[in-house]
Amino acid sequence: MLADPNINLSVLVQNANTSGTLYAYEVCDACEDDSFGYQINNVLVSDFVYPAWFENFRAQGSTQFDRMNKIQSPLELLANGYIGVFNISDGSGWQQLTSQKNLTNLRHRGHVGSRRERRAVSRNLWVPSLPQRKIVTNAQNYRQHLQTIQRRREAA
Repeated sequence: MLADPNINLSVLVQNANTSGTLYAYEVCDACEDDSFGYQINNVLVSDFVYPAWFENFRAQGSTQFDRMNKIQSPLELLANGYIGVFNISDGSGWQQLTSQKNLTNLRHRGHVGSRRERRAVSRNLWVPSLPQRKIVTNAQNYRQHLQTIQRRREAA
């Protein structure tokens, strides 16, 4: 969430004077497969790309593109990696480019509340997240409510 907390950043890779592709500024998607992660205090965390990954003018192997140094070229996607792209010339909307070089329409929603889902939904329609503490409290209250209902049924 530090790289793009409002899910509104993108990078323009210009192919010609009047065409180009926007790349969603997602720092873990290109290399997110667990096999590329690393451990911090016995917790597996995702590899992530550096800003150089978005700089298509860089030569292959010219710099370190990701934390684990597995990516060798700008905009390279590792196995099971993906990135949101928007071709500004064809008007097809946001698509998902996968490591297999397939495009998937982002209208197929991601998990509710995920960044992929939010990127495809107008910001004014986002459902705000709740702090973990509030989610736990709501769940406890709901379970207590269900127990009260069950007791009333048994008593009737």
